[in-house]
Amino acid sequence: MKITYFINQYPQVSHTFIRREIIALEQQGFEIQRIALRGWDADIADETDKIERSKTQYLLKDGVKSLVPFFVKRLVKQPASIIRAIVSAVKLSKMSERSLPYHLVYLLEACKLASFMEQFDSRHVHAHFGTNSTEVVMLANLLINTPYSFTVHGPEEFDKPLSLHLNEKIANSKFVSAITSYCRSQLFRWADYEDWSKIKIVHCGLDETFLQGQVTDPSISSTRQFLCIGRLCEQKGQLLLLEAFKDLVAVDPNVKLILAGDGDMRPQVESYISQFGLHEHVDITGWISSGEVKRLLTDSDAMILPSFAEGLPVAIMEAMAIGTPVLTTYIAGIPELLTTNENAILFPAGDVSATTKAMKDFIELDEAALSILIHNAYSSVATRHNINVEAAKLACHIRQG
Repeated sequence: MKITYFINQYPQVSHTFIRREIIALEQQGFEIQRIALRGWDADIADETDKIERSKTQYLLKDGVKSLVPFFVKRLVKQPASIIRAIVSAVKLSKMSERSLPYHLVYLLEACKLASFMEQFDSRHVHAHFGTNSTEVVMLANLLINTPYSFTVHGPEEFDKPLSLHLNEKIANSKFVSAITSYCRSQLFRWADYEDWSKIKIVHCGLDETFLQGQVTDPSISSTRQFLCIGRLCEQKGQLLLLEAFKDLVAVDPNVKLILAGDGDMRPQVESYISQFGLHEHVDITGWISSGEVKRLLTDSDAMILPSFAEGLPVAIMEAMAIGTPVLTTYIAGIPELLTTNENAILFPAGDVSATTKAMKDFIELDEAALSILIHNAYSSVATRHNINVEAAKLACHIRQG
């Protein structure tokens, strides 16, 4: 079966879970066309991502003007379909954070996407995230009637469900993948009850590069290194983490924190580090490859993620799979995978003292307790987040009907 994957930007370091899903679906027997808006000129270090980029078609590589001929051809060929799509684009612009011209550009993108899909003879199209990527595939559905589905991760979709017209996107889809039960419950809030059955749970998954069947027993070092992975932004909570880490350094100077990532808040993060003299204890890596992320996970004593809003971070799964203990907040879908003192250390979001205490509690664990934590964590992630198992679920939903 030939299907299309449509993504805003592909490949991308922070979206390796999409790459794993595509490759696993190909192993399930699908022939997959990769289409993205952007990503042809992205600075990527991972060799597998470079291969994926060579397989991807880009709608905006030749600029927005290159979309116009596809619209004109479709208008001449299918005027009624174009009119329906224009009406839909106008409706989707209402309450949206973006004005009507943006939604008309989405329609132009849908015209080019539809042409690429027709050339490929695609029978289904799947998008990730319920944002503009899903709007484009929904508009393409109005043009060529190819069924679509999409994966919702959160938290962005749940911050503005009315602006994104989640209800309409769900109603017109063949099905929707939610990455956790929590995610599904949030979609239930905005979907019509008649559409609830469309919403399926398909977890993000790890492949054999992470799930190797076992983890090694821990060894406790004299200096403890904490690793925080993620875009430097408000919702990831790095500023709160630095405040908590400053308090930890005051009582235990033999600690180090690595912030793996980059983003809009880097100036504020760097300012905080400078203001409180944390240069000897905190490093910022900037964007790094997935291979480098894995190396840092292996070299660190624990991963800490003090997020205020999440879906279920793949970085948590990766840490669990290679034997790096996880300290994180009990929000959204995280407690579906992690249980405090069983396979992780959980703490309340937005609480500086609780974040400091979580790091202190970790440091005080002996090797026996740490070993139990690590082995339980591996068992949990291997059971719930094997990409081959999850891709088989997705494949079944695509093939049905």
